[in-house]
Amino acid sequence: MSAPTPSKTWQQQLQMALRNQHPVNEHIIEANGYAPAAAKLFANVITEQMLQLIDPSKGSNDPVLAQFLPNSAETIETAGYSDDPVGDHEATQVPGLIHKYQSRVLLIASGSCAVNCRYCFRRHFPYSQSFAPRGHWQASLEYIRDNLSIHEVILSGGDPLTLETKTLQVLSDALQTMPQIKTLRIHSRIPVVLPQRIEAEFLQWAKKIKLNKVMVLHVNHAQELGTAARQAITDLKAAGFVLLNQSVLLKNINDSVEVLADLSRQLFESGVLPYYLHQMDAVQNAAHFTVPEPTAIKLHQQLLAQLPGYLVPKLVKEVAGQSSKTSLFK
Repeated sequence: MSAPTPSKTWQQQLQMALRNQHPVNEHIIEANGYAPAAAKLFANVITEQMLQLIDPSKGSNDPVLAQFLPNSAETIETAGYSDDPVGDHEATQVPGLIHKYQSRVLLIASGSCAVNCRYCFRRHFPYSQSFAPRGHWQASLEYIRDNLSIHEVILSGGDPLTLETKTLQVLSDALQTMPQIKTLRIHSRIPVVLPQRIEAEFLQWAKKIKLNKVMVLHVNHAQELGTAARQAITDLKAAGFVLLNQSVLLKNINDSVEVLADLSRQLFESGVLPYYLHQMDAVQNAAHFTVPEPTAIKLHQQLLAQLPGYLVPKLVKEVAGQSSKTSLFK
């Protein structure tokens, strides 16, 4: 397939994804078991970049398509799974600000994503009620300013890079006036799923930030790392970001040692350090993605035997109410 049309701005490509306007979307998605009932529960959102990386010959088994295809299994309610598996609601201090862990807070900077991952742990998150609209973060900033124990601010969402750069600058400028804040961390899938977002204006802003800068990407399979994504990663590294990756262990997508080892190698070759491998959060309507914990531990042990330690991500799960991620390393 051809690459995404370069004449489209990243904003136009984002709007096409949000409005499901890609001509190729219907052909690929709906030919492989698209479930309208699942899309009503959680919208079908995918970028042109990701559509171009799907191998149609693999059908619904394609590891990229399987992450974004609304599936009839999502209509099943499963005991032990919840709408808030990681305890975001209880940890919300002011609308849009989650304070779970000592020394750092998470700001829900945007309720939008460029893609909707079907296993998303925030697929039921009440964004309209639980975060301040863009540019209206005064209560969150005051909370951060008044808590001198906070040294790191994490921008999350949704995806914070759906915001315009000038809006991100409002946040970074405010945080840089707080002497206790040392690190700005951004969690984003956009450098991979919408790499055109990493353009000159964004990079110029990033280079001017005086805080430590960390970008945590979310890549689950090496097939996601297209040419444009690799260039975006190179540009982010040149702009001074420390680049880490977190993956989610997903049944029939990356639950093999060969796939995980290849992902770690490809990330490292691109300039990204594999950091976390998450046991999937028990979010309602996504149980079909779950890999049993004993299987996850065995895979991790096999990965340790194949790769040098710095290429083996930490196997963790998030338990609501705990003071940190829970390690599953045995």
